[in-house]
Amino acid sequence: MTKKIFTFCLLLISVIIAKAQDTDDYIAEHVEYAQELMRDHKIPASVILAVAIHESGAGNSKIAQHLNNHFGVKGPNNNADIRSSYRDYLNADESYSHFVEIMETREPFNNLFAKYDQYDYKGWTYGIRRCGYASSRSWASQVIGLIKKYELYQYDERPEGYEEPVYATPVRHHTRSRRTTKTYTVRSGDNLGAIAKKKGTTVKALMQKNGMKKVNLKPGQKIKF
Repeated sequence: MTKKIFTFCLLLISVIIAKAQDTDDYIAEHVEYAQELMRDHKIPASVILAVAIHESGAGNSKIAQHLNNHFGVKGPNNNADIRSSYRDYLNADESYSHFVEIMETREPFNNLFAKYDQYDYKGWTYGIRRCGYASSRSWASQVIGLIKKYELYQYDERPEGYEEPVYATPVRHHTRSRRTTKTYTVRSGDNLGAIAKKKGTTVKALMQKNGMKKVNLKPGQKIKF
């Protein structure tokens, strides 16, 4: 039994290593073209690569395998192997080029060029997310995580001494329902029973909320409900 468990663990480790190696191979295959696009269009090569890795599963997704679609771009295709709403490309380079074209020609993505330089991978990633490239709130953090994990920023040709802009981590605000305490001013002739009925509560609840031991009221008294 112990031998079987050990064998299973070795197989699991080998699968994990193979997967990591797949991503490294993918980077090695596409890094030069990503850098060419960076130099010509001023989008960080790290961002181009990380988005492609994220959207194509490092080239292992069906749309990458059958349609050469590495960026999850939707559109018509002429492929008979799979039925898909994603567009097809002649090769991976064409898919990479089209991603950059989308950034340059479509609003609001084309506004990002004036905000961020080719070394600011965090700014670009957050910006692409905000412009509607992905609906998932965690998309940007996942792409940035890939850039850090595989040290893709090393391909951005940053000048010596370059300091990364500091961006605050997006904070999710949880809306808490606050129960607003309202008060009623006692009038002459009022009693707790009438007030409770009018406000949709009970005499006991009113007494507890107001710390009352007796039901006697005085005109002008404030009752919380």
